[in-house]
Amino acid sequence: MAETIAGVEIPDSRLAREATELVREAAPGLLFDHSRRVYVWGALRGREQGLRFDAELLYVGAMFHDLGLTERYRRTDQRFEIDGADEAREFLRAHGITGEPAERVWTAIALHTTPEIPLHMAPEIALVTRGVELDVLGIGYHAVTEEQRAAVVAAHPRPDFKNRILAAFTEGIADRPETTFGNVKADVLAHCVPGFVRGDFVEVIKNSAWPE
Repeated sequence: MAETIAGVEIPDSRLAREATELVREAAPGLLFDHSRRVYVWGALRGREQGLRFDAELLYVGAMFHDLGLTERYRRTDQRFEIDGADEAREFLRAHGITGEPAERVWTAIALHTTPEIPLHMAPEIALVTRGVELDVLGIGYHAVTEEQRAAVVAAHPRPDFKNRILAAFTEGIADRPETTFGNVKADVLAHCVPGFVRGDFVEVIKNSAWPE
């Protein structure tokens, strides 16, 4: 019987179950619980907005969105968002989901830390971002009810989540600081890594190879 949280049914297909187990094995409990909450928040926001979305694709996007922060899946040569996006696309292809649906999930994960743009894209893309924004930033906090929030947190608790997620971000990107240029994760390193110097877009322009 499928699990239901705050009135949202958690997908119970083979694909969804295998996605759950992959993330449960690779990620610490902090990220597993966060990812499950992201799915439920995204589904609740989608329901509120009257959006039609593929629950399986949204679930994989939510579950894999922070996989690039884990020791098993993180790389050092690209943004952590792309790590998770790449793994999700390969996972979907291995389950026979290719083409545009797989690319939709890739995009949902790759853009989940990019403000505003995902919200104008396909529902699964927008709702991964909605879920992340609600859980991490509190954006949309009052768009769900107090009862819904209580039910979600009861199923997937968030003890000291603000400090612990910042620590997870720092650990996952500290060895690739250059990948934070122009994105919100530069703020994390500026707060949490002594001596970090963020890239400067203006200086990049001024110091480019163009002679003028």
